[in-house]
Amino acid sequence: MKFLKFVLAVAMALPIASYAALGAAPGAGSSSVKSLRATQPGAASYSVHESLTADGVAVREYVLSSNVVFAVTWQGPVRPDMSALLGSYFPNFVAAGEARPHGTGPMIEHNGDLVIQSAGRPGRFFGKAYLPRLVPAGVSADDLQ
Repeated sequence: MKFLKFVLAVAMALPIASYAALGAAPGAGSSSVKSLRATQPGAASYSVHESLTADGVAVREYVLSSNVVFAVTWQGPVRPDMSALLGSYFPNFVAAGEARPHGTGPMIEHNGDLVIQSAGRPGRFFGKAYLPRLVPAGVSADDLQ
């Protein structure tokens, strides 16, 4: 019984992955939120929700004032759960991966409504995915880190 209590206590202390899918509302369990504004006058504002998964992956959600995630970025020792991160855009990610030879460098895919940039090696994975039609005016892809 003491072992079970110990395991439950450790599990509760670990960060919980709670991020939203691209194009949906942000995750409820983000560990911190930073409010940012685009640089051009009159441009839409957005916020960045940061969370850390149990695997040590930092996930950032870029959220419009209308409460829609227009971009996600990740960095960590493993690749995050891409189906959860990309939501309805996950099939685009799978199709892009199947269309290219395995082990030939980073994945950079501009597939219709979605842009995915993913790279890494064991112990260090990083990438971003965004919906160009939702990126606020004055915000460039380089701003998404």
